[in-house]
Amino acid sequence: MRLRPQTVKQWRRFRSIRRGYYSLLIITALLAATLIAELLVNSRAVVVRYEGSYSFPTYSDFMPGTAFGLDYDYETNYRELAARFAEQRQSAEASGAEPTGNWLLLPPVPYNPFETNFRDDAFPPYPPSASTQHYLGTDVAGRDILARLVYGFRLAMAFAVILLVCNYVVGIAVGCAMGFWGGAFDLVFQRLIEIWSNVPFLYVIMIVASVIVPNFWTLIMIMVVFGWMGMTWYMRTSTYKEKAREYVDAARALGASSPRIVFRHILPNTISIIVTFIPFSVATGVTALTALDYLGFGLPPPTPSWGELLAQGTANLQAPWIVSSVVGAMTLVLLMVAYVGEAIREAFDPKQFTFYE
Repeated sequence: MRLRPQTVKQWRRFRSIRRGYYSLLIITALLAATLIAELLVNSRAVVVRYEGSYSFPTYSDFMPGTAFGLDYDYETNYRELAARFAEQRQSAEASGAEPTGNWLLLPPVPYNPFETNFRDDAFPPYPPSASTQHYLGTDVAGRDILARLVYGFRLAMAFAVILLVCNYVVGIAVGCAMGFWGGAFDLVFQRLIEIWSNVPFLYVIMIVASVIVPNFWTLIMIMVVFGWMGMTWYMRTSTYKEKAREYVDAARALGASSPRIVFRHILPNTISIIVTFIPFSVATGVTALTALDYLGFGLPPPTPSWGELLAQGTANLQAPWIVSSVVGAMTLVLLMVAYVGEAIREAFDPKQFTFYE
C-alpha cells in the first residue's frame, strides 16, 4: 500500500511537532499497557511453580489456597504465598536441605483495584510506602490508589473511544445528509437539533440515576443521545462546501449515485475535520465520565474511577496523596491529548499545502 504524497507530507509535518508526536507515543504506550494491566497491577501472581507444576493465575479461574498447600479453600493470597515460599527457601538453606523449587512471580503492583488492605496500627487512608508496595498510598477504604488509577484510566479511555465512535457515526451521517440534500430535510433537522440541544443533559442523568443504577452502557447511550450534535454542524457545513465543487459535478455527470458521491468523494475530502476533532473528543469523553462519577451520577461503586477518587480526595484533604494522584494523572493525560490534537490540527491544515500564484 502506497500513501499519497499529501498524506506523507502531513505525517512528516506531524512528526516535526515534537511535543505532539511524543505525546502520541506515550499515550499509545499507556493504552498498550492497560491492555495487559492484569500482568502489571493485580493481586494474582503471574506464574506460580509449585511442586514441579506451573500455574498462571492471572488469566485463569480462581484457585483456592489448598491448591498450593495452604489450609483454606478461598482464593489464594499470593503475597502470603510468596512469603511462605521465601521462608521455605531460607529454612532449606539453613538446614542444608534441598530447596523445594517453589516460587512465584508477582506483578510490580501486587494489588487489585477492589482489594482492601488494612493495618493493625492505623485506619486508612494510608500514605505512600515502598515497603508495603502502596506506591501512591491507599484511599479511605484501604484500596491501592495506583491500581485504581490504572484500571480507571482503562475504563475512561474505553468509555471515551466508544462514545467517540458512536457520536461520529451518528453525527457524520446526519450532517452529511443535511448538507448534501439540503432543502426541507435540512430545515427540519436544524429545528430538531435546536430543540434537542436545549434539553438539560444533567437533569436527564439525575432522573435516570434516581430510577436505575447507571452502568457503563447506560451512560454511553445517554451520552450518545445528547452528544452527536456537535459533529453534525461541522459535517453539514463541510458537506455544503464540498458539494458545490467541480469534482462533485463531474462525478454526477459520469452517473455516480448519491451514496457514491458522499462516501467516495465528499467524505474523503472532509477527513481533516474528522481527524482533527478526535483527540479533543477523547478528552471530552474522559472529563465527562470523571465529572459524572465525581457528582455521584456515574458508574456505581466500587468501580475504579478517577471521578470517585477525586471525590474522595476533595473530601479528605488531610490525605493529600489521594487528590494529588488523580489530579496529576488527569492533568498529564489531558495535556498529552491536547498536544496530539494541536499537532494533528496543524498537520492537516490545508494552508500548509496550498500555494497561490
